Amino acid sequence: MKPYPHTYTVMADATATGLVPLSSAGLPVLQTAPPAEFDGPGDVWSPESLLVASVANCFILTFRGVSRASSFAWERLECHVDGILERADGVTRFTRYTTHARLTVKAGTDRAKATALLERAEKVCLITNSLNGERHLEVELVEVAA
Repeated sequence: MKPYPHTYTVMADATATGLVPLSSAGLPVLQTAPPAEFDGPGDVWSPESLLVASVANCFILTFRGVSRASSFAWERLECHVDGILERADGVTRFTRYTTHARLTVKAGTDRAKATALLERAEKVCLITNSLNGERHLEVELVEVAA
């Protein structure tokens, strides 16, 4: 890993109507628009969906790191995140993020260790640590034949 600080630069360039393309050096352009809840088309990524997607993506990538550091073998991690957007204290903001994690492991795996590593990943995820909303983790462990 490179030393901190890290800088991430994204460019947005748009007209008064239509999609807003996002670009960053070396990455494909991503088209965005307001979500349907804000009268957008609802069929492209929005700032709201991108923020919640970042929580899910960071959780999985962080779990990969903590499980590798702990020599913990696993088969699959399915994750979905519910981000709740509300009007609170006079501003519209995300107030709560619930991460639903479904971890598939081989039969006989230490379930307590699996849960602890999932909790650790949620706790150290840099995206959720950068946000203000409440955080909740719901864990489901699934065992498959070894």
